[in-house]
Amino acid sequence: MDEVNRADPPNWIQQHAVYQDLMHLDVGDSAQVYAAFLVYMDLTEVRKWKEVVGVSCPELQAVLLEGREKEGETVQMVYPLPSHRSIKHRELRCILDRGAPMLLCAVASDSTLVYQRLCDGFLTPDPPVDIQDQGRRQRHKRRLQT
Repeated sequence: MDEVNRADPPNWIQQHAVYQDLMHLDVGDSAQVYAAFLVYMDLTEVRKWKEVVGVSCPELQAVLLEGREKEGETVQMVYPLPSHRSIKHRELRCILDRGAPMLLCAVASDSTLVYQRLCDGFLTPDPPVDIQDQGRRQRHKRRLQT
């Protein structure tokens, strides 16, 4: 089913306390609130994030989620975005200017979630594993097995 033509969420979701709290943030976009709820459930129930709360972002007319990946870590911002929607640089800039690390979460119509870490500027990737080192480790493992 296409997200644009999505019927109301199932009854159990509408009755869930967190979904109702997200709806009370009054962003006026039920598809984005539904996406935020799905991301909330993934973060809290599957990934075991701590202190996850929904916050209204009036500039974007969207619900953002704030939470900690682990106890005592810094708060991260998550922007749940239905996959049929586009995003503008101005919108990302608005969130990045808040200063918290940010994740963009694309929410597909089948409820698949894809997270992308965003940062202000360039992020240097981790160096690749040296191929020669891998080969030596594999030979060493084989010797241990025989």
